[in-house]
Amino acid sequence: MLKGTRRAIVKRIQPLSIHGQMNIDVFWVDPEDPEEEIRHARVGAEDAPRTLDVGDAVTMHYLLGKVTKITK
Repeated sequence: MLKGTRRAIVKRIQPLSIHGQMNIDVFWVDPEDPEEEIRHARVGAEDAPRTLDVGDAVTMHYLLGKVTKITK
């Protein structure tokens, strides 16, 4: 996907620090996928809602095939 959005359900959140920059690894599934394949996205902490929690329905924003932002 070059540019667009995709609905997702958050399954796990893992905060991490890379060279002092806070990031979040988000493990998610597509709500329309019957097999519930787990997918992964890494975004900066500023690019995800502070209240992001497991089970939340979110929108993944893509640019050039990479998640750039997560919104509720």
